[in-house]
Amino acid sequence: MSKARIDARFAALKAEGRAAFIAYVMAGDPDAATALKILKGLPGAGADIVELGFPFSDPMAEGPPIQRAAQRALAKGMTLAGTLELVRAFRETDGATPLILMGYTNPLVTWGYAAFARDAAAAGVDGLIVVDCPPEEADPLADALDAADVSLIRLATPTTDDERLKVVIRRTSGFVYYVSVAGVTGVKEADAAAVAPHVERVRKASGLPVAVGFGIKTPERAASIAQVADAAVVGSALVDEVAEAVDLNEDVSARVLSKVESLAKAVRRARQGLTAV
Repeated sequence: MSKARIDARFAALKAEGRAAFIAYVMAGDPDAATALKILKGLPGAGADIVELGFPFSDPMAEGPPIQRAAQRALAKGMTLAGTLELVRAFRETDGATPLILMGYTNPLVTWGYAAFARDAAAAGVDGLIVVDCPPEEADPLADALDAADVSLIRLATPTTDDERLKVVIRRTSGFVYYVSVAGVTGVKEADAAAVAPHVERVRKASGLPVAVGFGIKTPERAASIAQVADAAVVGSALVDEVAEAVDLNEDVSARVLSKVESLAKAVRRARQGLTAV
């Protein structure tokens, strides 16, 4: 299905009159078995779309929480091949939830764009976000993904002006990921009033749904973003739950999925004027 899964999910949510909740977790964090348990539990906890990070040693766009998550995963031996194994295992029981990989160029170059695109599609990946691949250098990757029917999802930021936006959205499919704050993940908080006009501008230019991420940690913040965007993305707050559960020797998957439930509930109710609980 690949691209079709993303399009179908956003169409269904638009018909329901609500935004999507996108949950980001790191492959292999804190270990492969626990990561798979979390991954399989995300849709049931309310995630409409899953964003799965593949660990990299120099994640330049990430703040400390996701940096530490990548380090934990790498220390336990997680690789890009291992990430695709997690996706395959996820697809054994879930053929409907869109799954997006997010990461960096180096491992993809090592694998080979064409081979990776084929292998990712075969595993059940629907889209790919590559943080450090600028549009001017993305055509070989985009060609490979197109051939495999996998969406290339690009980032727009508060500093993306109208001319740059035209470049950013070229060959983008599935949705556009709008970075709500300048800087790295998990540091600043997103402001819905400030984000709203940018979301509308990106949506109009691209003709695609717009997901907003970076700076969303609480149900209240997720709900406010869900009122103005097509999706709210939460990552750092979830990997923080992993770290805290490990430190406290708690059930990691239970703690993460509980957080997902509270965030997803807030997003689902956001356009009904209800407060999060």
